[in-house]
Amino acid sequence: MKNIITEIPEEHKIKPLACEEYLVNGQIKKWKGATSEVFSVIQTDGEPTLLGTIPDMETDSALEALDAAKTAFNRGQGLWPTMKVGERLKCMETFVEKMKLHREEVVKLLMWEICKNKSDSYKEFDRTIDYIYDTIEAYKDLDRTAAKFDKEGGIYAHIRRGPLGVVLCLGPYNYPLNETFCLLIPAIIMGNTAIFKPAKHGVLLIAPLLKAFQESFPPGVVNILFGRGRKIATPIMKTGLIDVLALIGHSSSAVSLQDQHPNKNRLRLVLGLEAKNPGIILPDADLDHTIKECISGTLSYNGQRCTALKVLYVHESIVDEFNQQFAKAVDNLKLGMPWDDAFLTPLPEPTKPSYIQELIKDAIDKGAKVINKKGGQLTDNYSFPAILYPVTEDMKLYQEEQFGPVIPIIPYKEIDEPLDAMAASEYGQQVSLFGRDVSRLAPLVDTLANLVCRVNLNSACQRGPDVYPFTGRKNSAVSTLSVHDALRSFSIRTFLASKDTPSNNEILERLLNSEKSNFVSTDYLL
Repeated sequence: MKNIITEIPEEHKIKPLACEEYLVNGQIKKWKGATSEVFSVIQTDGEPTLLGTIPDMETDSALEALDAAKTAFNRGQGLWPTMKVGERLKCMETFVEKMKLHREEVVKLLMWEICKNKSDSYKEFDRTIDYIYDTIEAYKDLDRTAAKFDKEGGIYAHIRRGPLGVVLCLGPYNYPLNETFCLLIPAIIMGNTAIFKPAKHGVLLIAPLLKAFQESFPPGVVNILFGRGRKIATPIMKTGLIDVLALIGHSSSAVSLQDQHPNKNRLRLVLGLEAKNPGIILPDADLDHTIKECISGTLSYNGQRCTALKVLYVHESIVDEFNQQFAKAVDNLKLGMPWDDAFLTPLPEPTKPSYIQELIKDAIDKGAKVINKKGGQLTDNYSFPAILYPVTEDMKLYQEEQFGPVIPIIPYKEIDEPLDAMAASEYGQQVSLFGRDVSRLAPLVDTLANLVCRVNLNSACQRGPDVYPFTGRKNSAVSTLSVHDALRSFSIRTFLASKDTPSNNEILERLLNSEKSNFVSTDYLL
């Protein structure tokens, strides 16, 4: 397959961005050390395109940022964790307004850095803005609920949610803005302080937002570093001063970082990890509809999503028909540049095409066949989606989360076959179930709800809407990420207790009327 060569529209041409700054303790500092070049796999003049440079920061800078976050939190006594909720929300509102000014710049970098198509890049930015606004409103609701006193057993209780401490925030490359901010935003809005390092890919797009963070939050609340995890995240964890590890990525990274922490017993975890989400296609499934959903589920953003459908179980009575129609539909997909809004775009990781080829070769060597004509056709930065059938347990494609455009199909005779495979799997995020017979669907839903955390009926797996719980069982997640749940994941219930005595009640009334406590308040946030 020949490399895609298209004329780059003038509005989508890019000039290298030299990111020489980082944010620590409320100051945008100039980096004077070594830098790393950032390339796009999209080629210009036959070579990967240089997008810019970022600081290759050292351990000293990481510990400086940690000290800033620790000082800002000050064991819960700092300005930010003790600030009134309404004042923290004003800071967040200021930030989101400043962030909106950089929409075009961030979207262009999304297209070039991670090769996400134009409409999805705009969607990621706009969805992130909506997420921040929704989080602000959710926190208002949370605070309104807490703006009262409960009484039980002769004790009044004023129950609120308090911050946990210092958060190390590490986001993924596939949603470097949205999923990263789905960690960072609820963490800081609850009164925690944070050190944030962008992912290896999708890193430059954070640079335009440094000033917005600096101008919106008190010093030390948000600290942004660039560089390699072993130089930044590892030494930070070794200090034992991190209270929460917030990471979206691979479980091996999460385990490795946890192992560096000397006090694992008090380390809180908020993790979104890998998944091997299956699609189960019953004999009575509407094939036209099912194929459309499976195309979206397996190949949206080239399958580089934890929520992607990464294996399809198709009943043997319809598998031949399904394979024929599905293969034709996949081969009709268009490969192009992100600004062309093509469904299939280059793979941002330079080594990913060769990895996909390895999976294909291993499967073929063990008895599978590529059933679509274009499957596995190769360019410098892409491997055309390959459908492999029949896939068996001894193949790498069965065992590994492929995170790319290769689709395993497994025929089954009895429904226990995919159910047993899911029960034995190390993962348990979501499943897509395709069928119409309620007598079959009902017991399946009951079982699947205990194997995964979201059962999608006749639709592809997905994260949104963001108000719904997003989590997983086993190796797929720790804690729950959603507008509502993330606020709870990054906080802890804490309360003032007071015995029901005339003296105490008089003190409580004076305390409320004085408005001198930011914690003890029955103010209703509008």
